Amino acid sequence: MESILKRSQDYHLIEQAIRFIESNATRQPELGEVAAAVGMSEFHFQRTFTRWAGISPKRFLQYLTKEHARELLAKSENLLETAQRVGLSSLGRLHDLFVATEAVTPGEYKSRGAGVTIHYGIHPTPFGKCLIATTERGICHLGFVETSEGEAVDSLVADWKEARMIEDYKTTAPLVAPIFDLNWRGRDTLRLHLRGTNFQIKVWEALLQIPQGTATTYEGIATRIGKPSALRAVGTAVGHNPVAVLIPCHRVLRKDGDFGKYRYGSARKKALLAFESARSARG
Repeated sequence: MESILKRSQDYHLIEQAIRFIESNATRQPELGEVAAAVGMSEFHFQRTFTRWAGISPKRFLQYLTKEHARELLAKSENLLETAQRVGLSSLGRLHDLFVATEAVTPGEYKSRGAGVTIHYGIHPTPFGKCLIATTERGICHLGFVETSEGEAVDSLVADWKEARMIEDYKTTAPLVAPIFDLNWRGRDTLRLHLRGTNFQIKVWEALLQIPQGTATTYEGIATRIGKPSALRAVGTAVGHNPVAVLIPCHRVLRKDGDFGKYRYGSARKKALLAFESARSARG
């Protein structure tokens, strides 16, 4: 947990660097210029960045380009065809563990969480603070703290308006390692308790089938759920994903290789994708 806390503290520098690169993408700034933009010497920036990412800034920055995004999409084509042949499943492999989903029934969906008790907590991660919430049936919410912790909690409450909310750090803390700690080697099953329409659940299940180190497009997701013309609806469902990272909506790109929007900011989306690419490259 201590290493996650340190990397969480480092993340704001990483995000600053990515934002600077985004605003100067046409000229590909040198490492020293990026370091100066975040108020650090090149030496200390290199050390901090490598501690966070596990690889050098130069290598990591290569993963932030549109060219790499296109490589991810090309790499995914055969994998997606294979997944489509075997059909959608509610079981997805991610972070060396299995993630199983359990959706609410139509009646439970309409009840807006009535009768459900949710335990939640805010924790540091390598990508900044996040809010994790869980019911007795599984994780029902994971979102990054963008502006304030209060607003993050409000977002959770908006999705489960009638549920009983209990701030419970001790219950949610053990979930951080399986989701974010790269040194964690457990094989337990993480369960997701999802509240959404049948269409949304299908989209979220399709997202679970995108392997780490690859990506797909909105068109690819629409095709996989048998709704090739429902691009707008697919985009809306992706945007309403309630469990970030575990349901990897950050792996959906535009078909031209553009990274596209992300609920928690384009810099965080690029950081997640580049981080996963670096990990996949290391095997």
